[in-house]
Amino acid sequence: MLVLLPPSEGKASSGRGAPLKLESLSLPGLTAAREAVLDELVELCAGDEEKAREVLGLSEGLRGEVAKNVELRTAGARPAGEVYTGVLYDALELATLDAAAKRRAARQLLVFSGLWGAVGVADKIPSYRCSMGVKLPGLGALGAHWRTPMAAALPEAAGNGLVLDLRSSAYAAAWKPKGEVAGRTASVRVLHAPTRKVVSHFNKATKGRIVRSLLSAGVAPKGPAELVEALRDLGYVVEVEPPKGAGKAWSLDVLVDEIH
Repeated sequence: MLVLLPPSEGKASSGRGAPLKLESLSLPGLTAAREAVLDELVELCAGDEEKAREVLGLSEGLRGEVAKNVELRTAGARPAGEVYTGVLYDALELATLDAAAKRRAARQLLVFSGLWGAVGVADKIPSYRCSMGVKLPGLGALGAHWRTPMAAALPEAAGNGLVLDLRSSAYAAAWKPKGEVAGRTASVRVLHAPTRKVVSHFNKATKGRIVRSLLSAGVAPKGPAELVEALRDLGYVVEVEPPKGAGKAWSLDVLVDEIH
C-alpha cells in the first residue's frame, strides 16, 4: 500500500542536525527536479523580499518565511513526519505509533510538496515555505513542473499494490494515476454525516485517523475493495463509488458525525 498525503502549511522549525542531502531523499528520480526548485527558491528569497513574498503568497505576518527559505541548504534537517504539523498530522500522531507501525509508515507514506515533489515521512528535510500553487519566475507553475518526473517515479513507487490518495486538489495536480495504477487507486472524501458536506477540520483530522488506524492495525489491503472492508472493520462508515470503467480510480466517502 502507498498512501499519498498533502503537506501542511504549518511546519515545525528546522532541526539542529546535519543539513539537507537531496540524494538521500526517497524517489531519487526526482532529484534533478528538486534541485531546480531549490535553486530558484533560494535565489528568489535571497533577492527582493517583497517580490519573494508576492510570489509565495505570504502575508506581512509571514515575512520571516522568506528568510527561512534562504537558509534551506544549510539549515538542520529533521524527518518530514516531524516537520509537517497541522490537523491531519496531529491526528496521525506518528511519534506515538509503535515500532512496527512506524516502520510501515516509513515504507508506505509519501507527502507531496511544492519544493520536494514528494518525500517519505522518514526523509530528513528543513522547514520551508513553498506550496504547490506557487509559480516561480523561471520554472513556472510547480504543479506542471512536477508532472513529468512524477509520471516516471510514482508508478514505480506504487508497485502492484493499493494507492490510497488523500491529497488535496492542488497536490493531486502534480500526479494523476493512470491506467492500471488508477484501477488500484482509491481517493477519499470525509463528509460531515448530518450535512453531507466536506468540512475542512473533519476532513483533515479523519484522514489522519484513518492512516493511523491502518498503520496500527497492520492491515495490508491489496486493492480498493479490500480497503473498504478494512475501514469498515476498523469502525468507519464508508460509502463507495466503484470506478466507471477500466483505468478509473475508486471514490470513497467516509461519514463522520463528530471528531473526538
